[in-house]
Amino acid sequence: MTVSYKKIQNSRFKIQDSGPEESAILNLEFSILNPRKAGPGFTFIEVMVVMIIIALLAALIAPRLIGRLDEAKVTEARIQIKNFETALRLFKADNGFYPSTEQGLEALITQPSTGQVPEHYRPGGYLEKKGLPKDPWGREYIYISPGTQGDYDIVTYGADGQPGGEKYDADISNYDD
Repeated sequence: MTVSYKKIQNSRFKIQDSGPEESAILNLEFSILNPRKAGPGFTFIEVMVVMIIIALLAALIAPRLIGRLDEAKVTEARIQIKNFETALRLFKADNGFYPSTEQGLEALITQPSTGQVPEHYRPGGYLEKKGLPKDPWGREYIYISPGTQGDYDIVTYGADGQPGGEKYDADISNYDD
């Protein structure tokens, strides 16, 4: 086998070989000496630069998204409470009273059979969904009738599940602004 190098423009060399075995060896040598000639792919440095950029973006964006998630849960709880209020008003319009604390919000889904039984209960109930939704943190809403602030109270204790609290742990109820 004879390998020769021919000098061509700008100090580049052209390889001439005598067979495919020698060509594979030469390609291997050039791929080790010049990784760009090895074929498609990324170098370790390129991958590390991309990973650092992704980490920086995640560090900047993640805290904002987490705060938005808490805000979204509070908003969802307020919307659900408003939906309960609408259903309770319809219940009262049909029957002349609100469900008792013992009957609870379940009276909006199935006709109560204890306490004051409604005579004009709407077929299918008063909520569109046939299940009673839980608060955004996975707990049951608290319903009290008569309430401390009006005809009824609907309360969720927020993110921590405890009475009181501040910010996202604060109680959310139907008498909040």
